[in-house]
Amino acid sequence: MAKKDLTGKKVAILVDEGFEQVELVKPRKALDRVGAETTVVSPQDGQVRGWNVKKWGKFVPVDVPLESADPAAFDALLLPGGVMNPDKLRMNEKAVEFVRHFIDSGKPVASICHGPWTLIEAGGVQGRTLTSWPSLRTDLRNAGANWVDQEVVTDRGLVTSRNPEDIRAFNKKMIEEFAEGTQRGREAA
Repeated sequence: MAKKDLTGKKVAILVDEGFEQVELVKPRKALDRVGAETTVVSPQDGQVRGWNVKKWGKFVPVDVPLESADPAAFDALLLPGGVMNPDKLRMNEKAVEFVRHFIDSGKPVASICHGPWTLIEAGGVQGRTLTSWPSLRTDLRNAGANWVDQEVVTDRGLVTSRNPEDIRAFNKKMIEEFAEGTQRGREAA
C-alpha cells in the first residue's frame, strides 16, 4: 500500500507541560513526512516542556496559544500522552472545548498512552472501542468505552494506541485515518 498523502491537511497537536516527548516528536515527523502541516497548540506561552521516560525532556515551541487557537482551522487532532499532560488538559475548559470540536464535527483524532483522559472529559469515548496505557482501562470503561489491549485501534475516526512501543503502528493508522477521515469530516459538515 502506498503512503497516504496529507499535503494541505492541517493537524493540531494539543499538549501541555509533561507530554511524553517521543509521543509528540515521532508522530509529528511521520505526519510532516507525508505533507501534513502540524501545529503545536498549548495553554503554555512560547514553549512547552516534554517528559522523557523518567526525567524532564526538551522544550518544543508552541506554534499557536490555546487561548487563540481555532479548532475549525484544523482537519485533524493529535493528542500525545504522558501522565502530566492529559491530566492538565482535562482540567482546562478551553482544552476540553478544543477537543470536543473534533469529536462533534467528526474530524479524526489520534491519541496515545494517557491521551484518552482528555477524550473522556470531552465526551468522546462512549460507545467506541479503544486502547490506552493500561491504567486508564477502568476510567475508559466507566466513561462507556470498550477498552481493549491492542497495539492500535481505530473506531469511527478515533485512533488510539497504548505506549511508545506502539508508535510505528500508531503512526501508520493515524496517517491512514487522517487521509480518509478528513474527507468524512468535510462531508459531515
